[in-house]
Amino acid sequence: MSSKSILEKLSSFFTGKKKKETPESSFNLRQQQEGAWDAVERGTLMVPLERIVGSVGRYHDFDREFKVRRYSQHRSERLEAILRTMRNGRTLPPIALYQIKDDFYILDGHHRYQAARELGCREILSRIVELLPSDNSLESILYREKSEFKEKYRLPEAIILTEPDQFARFDWQIAEHQKHLISNEKWASNIEEAARDWYDTIYLPLNTLVERSGLLEAFPQRTSADLCLYISTHQWQLGRTRKYGIKFDKLIPTDMEAFRMDMMNRSEQDYPEMKREITVFMLLNIEGKEEDELLRRMKELDEIREIHTVHGSFDLLIRITLHRDLLSSDAELISQFTQETIRQWPGVTSTQTLIPGMSIIKGEN
Repeated sequence: MSSKSILEKLSSFFTGKKKKETPESSFNLRQQQEGAWDAVERGTLMVPLERIVGSVGRYHDFDREFKVRRYSQHRSERLEAILRTMRNGRTLPPIALYQIKDDFYILDGHHRYQAARELGCREILSRIVELLPSDNSLESILYREKSEFKEKYRLPEAIILTEPDQFARFDWQIAEHQKHLISNEKWASNIEEAARDWYDTIYLPLNTLVERSGLLEAFPQRTSADLCLYISTHQWQLGRTRKYGIKFDKLIPTDMEAFRMDMMNRSEQDYPEMKREITVFMLLNIEGKEEDELLRRMKELDEIREIHTVHGSFDLLIRITLHRDLLSSDAELISQFTQETIRQWPGVTSTQTLIPGMSIIKGEN
C-alpha cells in the first residue's frame, strides 16, 4: 500500500471523513450489498428519470448530478448536438441501464439522459439488463418471484406479495381465464394476452375494491395484492364457503368470470365500496347525576342515530349504526365499539346489546 493510501486511511480514521463516493463506486457497492450478479435482459422500456440514480461507466466526465464537467468541452459539444436532435423531434437510440431492484444505473447514454432532463422529459427509452439479487434472504426471494411473474406474462406493473411461493395461485387464475376466453369468447389468445386481460379486467378491479375497503388498516404488514390473493383463492379456486354475508357474494361472486363481466360493465369510479352497514340496539343503565353529560356525548357521536328514555329495568335505548368492511366480524366490531366507547363513559353502569335479525322498515323496499 502506498504512503498516500495509508495517509488517506489515517485521515479518514481520525477525522471521521470518508472519501467522496463516485457514481461508479455507488453502483459497485449496491451490487455487492444486494448480491446482484444474475443478469436478465428485460427488453426496451420507458423508465422514469427519477429512478435513474447512478452511473456504471464514464463517471469521470460527469458530476453527481449527471452534468458534464467543465473541463470536458468536447462532451459539452456532444450534449448540444443531442439537444438539437431531440428538439427537432428525431428519435435517438435507447440508453443502456442496469437495474438493481427499483433503481437504475446508466451504462451507456449519459448525454441522452442529461438532455432529456434539460428538456423536462419524465421518461426515457431504455434498454434494461436487470441484476437480480442471488442470496436466499426472504426479501431477495420475494423480489425474484415478483420480477419473474411480471416478466413471464409481460405485465405493466409488478404485483407485490409478502409470502413466497404464492404466485402459482395467480398462474391458476390466468390459465383458467385463458380457457374461458378460448371456449366462451372465441378469442384464440396466447398466455400473455390472457394474462394482460386478467390483469386489466379481474386483478385491477379486485385490487381497487380491496384498497377502498379499509382492509389494509387491519393488516398493516400485508399488501393489497396479498388480500386480493386470499379473497380470490377462497372465492374462485378453493370454492370454500365464507360467511361474508350476501352483499359480499354479490360484490365478489364465487365465479371469477362473473366478477369480470360485472366489473367490465362499470367504470372505476362506479366500483362499489366493500362496506357493510350494521344496525345495533343497546340498552343502558346510567347513574342519574351523569345523565346530562352522557346525553351530550351521545348527541355528538355520529354512530348513535337515536336516543330514547325507557321505563323498566334499563334507563336508555339507543340505535347505533356501524360500518365495517365485508371481511371483518360483526361481533368484533360491536364489541370494540362497546368496550372502547360506550363503556368508557363515566356513569354507564351496564349495557345489553340487541342485534336485529330480519328487519321490516315501512316505506323501504
